[in-house]
Amino acid sequence: MSNPRRTPAGTPRAQSIGFEKRTRSECGFDDVESSLAPFGVSASQTHQGKITKILSYLGSRNPFPAQIGNDDVVWLMDNVAFRAPNGNWHAEFVAAAFDHQASPKLVDLVGDIASKVGLSKGDKEEEIIEKRIAPFVMEALPGRQVNLKFDNSAEIRLGPGGRNGISSDVRKVTDGKEGTVAMSKAVVPKGVNGILEMKTVYAEPEGWAVISDVDDTIKITQTSSPVGILRSTFVSQPTPVQGMPELYAYIQTMVTSSAPWFYLSASPYNLYPFLRKFRDDYFPHGQLILRDSNLMTISGLLSNLTLGTEKYKVDRIEKIHRWFPKRKMILIGDSTQSDPEAYGDACRMFPGWIKLILIRKVEDIAAVGIQEKNEPQRFEKAFEDLPR
Repeated sequence: MSNPRRTPAGTPRAQSIGFEKRTRSECGFDDVESSLAPFGVSASQTHQGKITKILSYLGSRNPFPAQIGNDDVVWLMDNVAFRAPNGNWHAEFVAAAFDHQASPKLVDLVGDIASKVGLSKGDKEEEIIEKRIAPFVMEALPGRQVNLKFDNSAEIRLGPGGRNGISSDVRKVTDGKEGTVAMSKAVVPKGVNGILEMKTVYAEPEGWAVISDVDDTIKITQTSSPVGILRSTFVSQPTPVQGMPELYAYIQTMVTSSAPWFYLSASPYNLYPFLRKFRDDYFPHGQLILRDSNLMTISGLLSNLTLGTEKYKVDRIEKIHRWFPKRKMILIGDSTQSDPEAYGDACRMFPGWIKLILIRKVEDIAAVGIQEKNEPQRFEKAFEDLPR
């Protein structure tokens, strides 16, 4: 069998990289990114100690994690519990820690984005921009340890997080049953804000499961346009792709309500609260898997959504396979980015694991090269050597 990680010219991965480069070039991504000034908190402004910063390079091996303060912000991310080979239940817990103070450049940044999307100074939409951009202008707190109480009983220690303020830990959890939900709460000082509660859904090793892309598959993002991304992320009402909530509700009845769902996006974790609410408003509950980065820049958001998406998605699909190698998988994506190539790679890596791939052929946006992206030859190459 051919190696799905190959990148010589003419291969699916080379084709997706070519699409990315052309889209960015013809749509002016570099120009827009360079015009968006960085706005993170500088080293001279931060209150964090030098030792904490240095030790944060060790990530989870940090021997002296810092604790959450009473004016910090903590996010806990919903997850799915799985059985390890020894039969014990485990789950990957992702948490993020930020300083509550926004960058002093917030007002300038709001005006910058407003002008990029064609708004006039003082437009009421600037209030929406300020609210949504807040997670990008809070300083990430590296090396923090977050404790939570799982299912009102066991205490679980997370982290310490790395340089980006995010920790990702697989922890053993108490026994549960297929489809049941355990609630967890952050154990933090009084005054801490954020997403302090999370859900863990238990899923047995066998049955069906769904992996879905987010941007332009279920949510209108306009990933082929830098201005479109800025508008859909920071200004517009989050809008589901027409017909997709109904389709997903139908799929859920077919795979049973206890089947786990995974929503895979190339967005950074800064957008977790935004995407979490969108998921809860329109689609079945499931684990949001985002890029493990807190970039502190809007240009970083544009890069995340347009560069290296195939490699990133294959890597995360590999992780889900480690958790649920016996599940029967349904993968859903769209034609604007590298979903066909990523899903084809995954099929070749794990023969028989993926039972169905659905690709939304996007024709309702003015994307560069969209006609070529929808050509039958593209899909033939992406799914080469796979059963019809």
